[in-house]
Amino acid sequence: MYAQMVKSEGMKSREEMSPEEQAFQDRIDRGEKIEPKDWMPEGYRKTLVRQIGQHAHSEIVGQLPEGNWITRAPSLERKAILLAKVQDEAGHGLYLYSAAETLGVSRDDLMEKLHDGRMKYSSIFNYPTLNWADMGAVGWLVDGAAIMNQVPLQRTSFGPYSRAMIRICKEESFHQRQGYSIMMKMAFGTPEQKEMAQDALNRFWYPSLMMFGPSDKDSVHSAQSMAWKIKINTNDELRQKFVDQTVPQAKYLGLSIPDENLAWNEEKGGYDFSEPDWSEFFEVIKGNGPCNRERIEARRKAWYDGEWFRDGLAAHGEKEARRAKAPVAAAE
Repeated sequence: MYAQMVKSEGMKSREEMSPEEQAFQDRIDRGEKIEPKDWMPEGYRKTLVRQIGQHAHSEIVGQLPEGNWITRAPSLERKAILLAKVQDEAGHGLYLYSAAETLGVSRDDLMEKLHDGRMKYSSIFNYPTLNWADMGAVGWLVDGAAIMNQVPLQRTSFGPYSRAMIRICKEESFHQRQGYSIMMKMAFGTPEQKEMAQDALNRFWYPSLMMFGPSDKDSVHSAQSMAWKIKINTNDELRQKFVDQTVPQAKYLGLSIPDENLAWNEEKGGYDFSEPDWSEFFEVIKGNGPCNRERIEARRKAWYDGEWFRDGLAAHGEKEARRAKAPVAAAE
């Protein structure tokens, strides 16, 4: 497989690799996990920092459109469920920042890159959540797409990332069911509720398809990431699986996928569907989406407002470290 990628993508051939790179690729090909203290190519490390960092940022920024609806959920039960979900997302971010730190990058550095635009997060979180039905669409579609992306990452080659994904995926499956439960309640409710559910589906369908990243022919990082088994599937493979899984769910709800070209293709055993507007995707990535500025400003404010607490926590940690060393010094 690696040889095929070299030929099609212009990557290093085995002959062009150093002995260390060859040994590293052999470990990857055997399915071994790479641990933080193991030797790794600098490109592998940088790719992981970029991918894990963006993943962590997405979990944290992803709290914002949902956190906005906790106090406005229609029942105490829905409030408790949504609160638990948002809390889970914070935990996911912490798992992933911790995994990134094993690669020699600090959390402060990752945050600084997020705040000044040098690191991105998932484009989906730059779209507004206008009503309660959007909480259903986010859980069903956005978390459904996230699960499709993340389940293969449990087999990714970097050990800390792989292990973090095992717990994250278990919790994300709850999030997806929570969203689908909301959509069921609304789709089988009053005509007005069903109309809200359809409207939410209409607005979140194509942004959800964008979550898998650009088409394979336009993806800059996919080939090398797959050779290193940082990624397991291509963007287009995952997007196709998501569509094939989601269309029957929409049919059960009595909702229509907003795509006039959607049709079952017997030959390929999946649905034909329209591509998202990739010009919109790249505009959102550049910072020109409906909520880009709002999201980043919220994250900057949270970061700077919490600086006093981080400073106090660090000072307490230093004090405790000195206290722990004191008996040793006295004994000497």
